[in-house]
Amino acid sequence: MFKDYTIKDFLNQTASNEPPPGGGSIAALTGAIAYSLTEMVANLSINKEKYAEFQNDFESLVSKSEKLRNDLLEDIDNDASSFDEVMKAFKLPKSTDEEKKLRSSKIQEGYKYAVKIPLGVATKIYESLELIEFVIHNGNKNALTDGLVALMSARTAILGALFNVKINFI
Repeated sequence: MFKDYTIKDFLNQTASNEPPPGGGSIAALTGAIAYSLTEMVANLSINKEKYAEFQNDFESLVSKSEKLRNDLLEDIDNDASSFDEVMKAFKLPKSTDEEKKLRSSKIQEGYKYAVKIPLGVATKIYESLELIEFVIHNGNKNALTDGLVALMSARTAILGALFNVKINFI
């Protein structure tokens, strides 16, 4: 779905008056960008004499970063669809007290489900920050700023995802 959009189409859809993709999907995308940069710095360090002592670490890091990047790309769509249950619940009838109670319950269930994806995004990224730190401290110095942008992007992704968790816990 959204993960397969062109950058231009994704940004146009985000800018539209349609709810998805929203902040949670953008947090996942920002995380994927962070690990793309991390992977790039590692790749720029592999097979370089100056960084030979960390060759195996960089190779492992490339694999881990690629998996994270792909998981976070999936989370773009997972987040977009996670809010569907909330939207369905808001459309339930509310004429009687019983309908109002059921509707309210379904809305709360939907919100509980909707927090799982952004919470997972924040957790995944937070638990993998050491990959970014490793390339910043040990990677190709010509790509240091790329590693720093990866770190800033990861931070933004974590905060964005957690803001989405917070807003859905109303």
